[in-house]
Amino acid sequence: MKTTVSIHDFRTAFSQLRPDNFTYEGLAVLFDYFEDCEQDGEEFELDVIAICCDFSEDDYLSIANDYSIQLEDDLEDEEKMQIVKRYLEDEGVLIGETDNTFVYRQF
Repeated sequence: MKTTVSIHDFRTAFSQLRPDNFTYEGLAVLFDYFEDCEQDGEEFELDVIAICCDFSEDDYLSIANDYSIQLEDDLEDEEKMQIVKRYLEDEGVLIGETDNTFVYRQF
């Protein structure tokens, strides 16, 4: 038995179980990713805990720190963000981005 989940349902499920894992905008990025995958034939179950284990949302400095990405001190913030974005793209884990964060599959 299946139920169609709207963006509102998706956000509500996270706000009830894991309200601090993703921002409002980050949940929209993640929801769009799942919808795109489902249009390609892949099905997902709305399992908030499993999603929180597999995906994350962080700012570029946190990601650089967590994955030991070297960022030169003399670079502008925008350049540092692009380095982190390219790193996530190269690893094949970037899902999307908000104004201040990246949503990605943890690895």
